[in-house]
Amino acid sequence: MPELYDTLLKNNKKWVEEVTEKDPDFFSNLSKGQAPPVLWIGCADSRVPANVITGTQPGEIFVHRNIANMVIHTDMNMLSVLDYAVNVLYIRHIIVCGHYGCGGVRAAMNNTQNGIIDNWICHIKDVYRLHHEELSQIADEEARYNRLVELNVVEQVLDLAKTSIVQNAWKGDKPLWLHGWVYSLDNGLVKDLDVTYGSNAELLDIYKFNE
Repeated sequence: MPELYDTLLKNNKKWVEEVTEKDPDFFSNLSKGQAPPVLWIGCADSRVPANVITGTQPGEIFVHRNIANMVIHTDMNMLSVLDYAVNVLYIRHIIVCGHYGCGGVRAAMNNTQNGIIDNWICHIKDVYRLHHEELSQIADEEARYNRLVELNVVEQVLDLAKTSIVQNAWKGDKPLWLHGWVYSLDNGLVKDLDVTYGSNAELLDIYKFNE
């Protein structure tokens, strides 16, 4: 058996021993169900683990991850997670968390072909197009890259607000708040982008469904 694979299994046993030593009922309580108040939509990057970043325990955050933390309205995986989180788990907060140093966003800034992922990254290029005027005025490439990371999160939060799942929750007076964060790999800190929706009041009328 490969050494790394064997190490993962040994680490699992060690983790179970440490957890149960501190709390013998941890797994029996965890197995009874989940009621997390937060849905995390984050990047699949291995350096951005939701529970570690937020200092939370298993069962406290419901997580969906993909390349560059995208909210794409034809992505049935994301929509299924969102629907379950909102209508079954009754989560109260959804956080879209991007991160500086995101490879997906970096790829969207050039014209190199990367394979099938180019079709996914094209959505990030659309974000660049929407904010081209602002981004083109940033001379420093790294600063422009970091700003695109932020703007991508802003647009994904807006795309969440457009979904029928979220709008129906608001229509039913469910307390549901959408937030945008960016995580720094350099220092481990989260930047709150101060983009928050608690209703569809800020959406253009064309995105609002009839009552």
